[in-house]
Amino acid sequence: MELLGGVGLLFLLFFGIALLVVAWKTIKIVPQSSVLLIERLGRFHRVAASGLNIIVPFFESPRAVYWTNTRPGTTFIDSREQFIDLPPQSVISRDNVMMGVDSVVYYQITDPVKATYEVNDLVGSIVQLTFTGMRSVIGKLDLDHTLSSRDQINNELRLILDEATDKWGVKVTRVDIKNITPPEDVRITMEKQMTAERNRRALILTAEGDKQAAITRAEGEKQAAITRSEGERESAILQADGAAQARLKAASAEAQAIAQIGQTIGSADQTTQYLITTRYIESLRDMTRTQNSKVIFMPMETSAMLSSIGAIKEVFSETGEKAEELPATPRSPRELSK
Repeated sequence: MELLGGVGLLFLLFFGIALLVVAWKTIKIVPQSSVLLIERLGRFHRVAASGLNIIVPFFESPRAVYWTNTRPGTTFIDSREQFIDLPPQSVISRDNVMMGVDSVVYYQITDPVKATYEVNDLVGSIVQLTFTGMRSVIGKLDLDHTLSSRDQINNELRLILDEATDKWGVKVTRVDIKNITPPEDVRITMEKQMTAERNRRALILTAEGDKQAAITRAEGEKQAAITRSEGERESAILQADGAAQARLKAASAEAQAIAQIGQTIGSADQTTQYLITTRYIESLRDMTRTQNSKVIFMPMETSAMLSSIGAIKEVFSETGEKAEELPATPRSPRELSK
């Protein structure tokens, strides 16, 4: 009885372990954003989506994949967008400059069946395609264009990879060049060129600034000269107007004085003689006041002048004016006008 009890216990234990193994192989829980490829007797049967899945043990089994940079023997295929960080690779440009280029490739598995059965190593194949495509694209460009055309390189690489991986059920969403490292001697030469270019730009900017400053100063001087000229012109016009007004007033006053003298004297010849004599006496007076005059010229004879004075005195006597009020010397037209 004890022997039968021990055998029964072993059987129950073996049966329980068998049930656990069968349950392990039958029940499969797939994580979110992942899929599981189910094969029946070594041939693809269906795709198990995320959640609880039941498979037939010993007849059906999940397909394991062996890709680069993935855990060996994994059965779950991630359908999210993923990236591959590529190590630096030596690339030669069109002008025979060798440089190190590293990049990042973003991709997404859209068809897990093709990604598993159409290519042996999906990730390794994408890496190798990226290396060859990078050498092809950069080999068409010079060093300067390579350093300044990263967007162009990224777009061309993405198109090459997307076209090549389409039959693998993969969508390459983006390719980014992280670093482009030229040789040390080339880098030093480029730094010198950049320094020279900065100095050239600084000199050009300085020259442009001096030019603009000179133009501004010239414009200011021009405006100042124009303003001064306009001021001097206005001043000259005002002075000329003032002088003209003064001369007109003086001429009017002198004309009135001459008219009064003519009315007083009566004769035109005597009036003319009187005016000439008066101007002559005023000229003699002005000549005697000058300190530089050494010789006084007498343009008229003294007797003629005295006779003119006598004639003027007789004229005033004949007209009935007050002869006793006549001064010893004849008055000027300005005094008569008063």
